[in-house]
Amino acid sequence: MTIKENQNLSIQTCYSPALYDLFHEDESIVVAVDILRATSAICTAFEHGVKSMIPVAGLEEAYAYKKKGFLVAAERNAVKQDGVDYGNSPLHYIDASVEGKTIVISTTNGTQAIEAAKGKATIVIGSFLNITALSEWLKKQNRNIIVLCAGWKNKFNMEDSLFAGALSEKLLQDERFYTLCDSTIAAGYLYEQAANDLYGFLEKSSHRHRLKNLDLEDDVRFCLQQDIYSSIPILNGNELIKLQAQPQTV
Repeated sequence: MTIKENQNLSIQTCYSPALYDLFHEDESIVVAVDILRATSAICTAFEHGVKSMIPVAGLEEAYAYKKKGFLVAAERNAVKQDGVDYGNSPLHYIDASVEGKTIVISTTNGTQAIEAAKGKATIVIGSFLNITALSEWLKKQNRNIIVLCAGWKNKFNMEDSLFAGALSEKLLQDERFYTLCDSTIAAGYLYEQAANDLYGFLEKSSHRHRLKNLDLEDDVRFCLQQDIYSSIPILNGNELIKLQAQPQTV
C-alpha cells in the first residue's frame, strides 16, 4: 500500500459505528459499508429497479412502517424477521417484483452504521459489487472520505475492513488522495493479503462462520464479487435513492 503525505484529500476508516463521532468531519463523504450483507443487498436492490429504501435502526420502527402498508426488509443476527417481506440476502432483490418499489430496511449492523452518520454527513452506500463505480464517483467529488464499517454489533469485523482497504487502494491511485489514518493503513495491508482470494481469506472470520451455520454461503460468495453493479445509493433525507447527480449535502 502506497501511503502519501501532503496531498489534498484524506481517507479515514472508522471500524465501528460507535466510533463515528471521533471521525466525523462536516465536509466529508461517508461510505457506509456492511459487506455481509446489508449494503450488498441495498446495492443489489437498486441495480434491480428499487425506487428507494428507507433505512431504520429499530425493528419497532420497521414494523410501524409495515402497518402503514410499506414493504419491509428486516433481519437480526442474520435471520429474517417474522412478518416482513424480505430479509437481508442480496439474492432476495434479484426479482422483478422490487422494481419501482419503496422498501423499508432494518438490519443488525448496516442500518446502524447509516443511523450513526445520518443528518451529519453525505452518506453513500458501498460494497464490493459497486466498488469501482463508487471509487470513480468519489474521485470526482473533491472531498475527504470516511469509510464507515458497520462491523458486528459495534465490534471490528474482517469483511468490512477488507472493503475499506480495497476502496482506499483505488482512491490512492489518484494523486490528490492521501492517508495518515492508521486504521486505513491497516485495512490496506489486510486487503493486500486477501485480494487474490477474499472468500478463502474470510474462512475463519466470525460472520462467514455465522452465515455458514445458517446455510447462507451462497450469500457470502455473491457479496464478495467485484464490479458487477454500477448503481450508487445515496441518502437523501431519510431515504436512499439511486445517485443521479451531485450528492445532497446536510
